[in-house]
Amino acid sequence: MNNEDRSGELLELLHGVLHGVRRDAAARLELSGTTPGQLRLLRTLERCDGPRRLGELAAALDVAPRSVTSKVDLAEEHGLVRRLPDPTDRRATLLELTDDGRRLLAAISAQRHEGVAERLGRLSEEDQAELLRLLRAVAD
Repeated sequence: MNNEDRSGELLELLHGVLHGVRRDAAARLELSGTTPGQLRLLRTLERCDGPRRLGELAAALDVAPRSVTSKVDLAEEHGLVRRLPDPTDRRATLLELTDDGRRLLAAISAQRHEGVAERLGRLSEEDQAELLRLLRAVAD
């Protein structure tokens, strides 16, 4: 097998593994009643160092502000976020993640790790260690 064949196979295998992980995660996400767009909003808000204006979130998500409003409305309905008055501008509203929102993100993350662990579980301990060693070498 030549280098081009090997690199092509590596790309196909990586794509297949990542696609499977995403597919499994999407199925688990669907069971939680959370949409991918809503999850993206919650994750973005989680990475912020405090409450954010909806316009800032829209820019961070690279979407129109009106599409963020509908996602926020739904997330607020489910108790995942809360709107707060902006102390610097009475007309503006800030958005923050609630404890329920944080718990949901933690649960989804744990489910994703469980899915990946299931895939790794197909291998012996030695093979898992070797796979990770080889991936680290390729990633460096």
